[in-house]
Amino acid sequence: MDKASHLSLILDLSPSQWHLSAESSNAYPLSFKTFLSHVLTFVNSHVASKHENTLAVFGALPRKSVLLYSTETVAEDDLATSVADSNSYRPFRLVDSTIAEAINKELDMLDDLEAEAPIALVGALTKALCYINRITHPPSGGAPEDPAALVSPRILILSVSPDLSTSYIPVMNSIFSAQKLKIAIDVCKVYGTDTVFLQQAAHLTGGSYIYLERRDAFLQYLIMSFLPPPSIRDVLAVPKQDKVDFRAACFCHKNIIDIGFVCSVCLSIFCAPVPVCTTCRTKFPIKTLQRLNASRPAPPTPSNGSASANGTPRPTPPAGRQNTPLSASLR
Repeated sequence: MDKASHLSLILDLSPSQWHLSAESSNAYPLSFKTFLSHVLTFVNSHVASKHENTLAVFGALPRKSVLLYSTETVAEDDLATSVADSNSYRPFRLVDSTIAEAINKELDMLDDLEAEAPIALVGALTKALCYINRITHPPSGGAPEDPAALVSPRILILSVSPDLSTSYIPVMNSIFSAQKLKIAIDVCKVYGTDTVFLQQAAHLTGGSYIYLERRDAFLQYLIMSFLPPPSIRDVLAVPKQDKVDFRAACFCHKNIIDIGFVCSVCLSIFCAPVPVCTTCRTKFPIKTLQRLNASRPAPPTPSNGSASANGTPRPTPPAGRQNTPLSASLR
């Protein structure tokens, strides 16, 4: 608890998803304006928790990621020249204005076509990892730093966009990098369905994944679940995910699959047996391919599918979180 904490916050700034989140037809609509006000309250609480705490805010925008705010970039001159307000603490006002102005600037630069593009979540996550690696490791040839002076880093992702299957490999590489750097990745799913990749990121790095069921209590979730650093969460009743979806995306079609076939040489994942691995060019025996094709589950018949014998549609079971490992391997 005596160690300073660094928080790298990644904001999902997808205009199309935030438009859907604010619709009145939702059970608990949450507009982007309300979301941002709660986020600013949360980051100010983090900075106020300890004088040595640091903060970096990254924005995941359509097709690009940017650094919106960093404690290092705020100079004493900026604090001195900021507009005084008797109703607000000047350092908090500087954080609020810097983040809000940077977000407005980036959103104003987007056109209608770019607003519908997928967000660059992987780019924001990679920049957060690089930033943490720079502040936690002294430069080569410099004097070794006092271990007590080093900060305890963590990453928090506020997500509203669905999974992008083509980003499976970059996301997994980022997870492995976070594991090596001992960085916990927390995820708060603010809107939309559960994300498979971010569930795995939180589970593998020792972070928390929370799906926001009551979005009118968003600030309470942030303060109670994500404000305490990982070092003191063991003594707190912080909610965590009870099940993790371990499904992966195939390397051939970039689809999330339940049953996959893994190359025994390079561990590439495919949705169907292939004669030649497209990654390492390894050739597999014909008998092995025949045996694997014969063991594949048969497609569902109409009687067991979504329609009954008289043509009346049957309700589809709700898609729950599964814990299905990849079941086959090409040998």
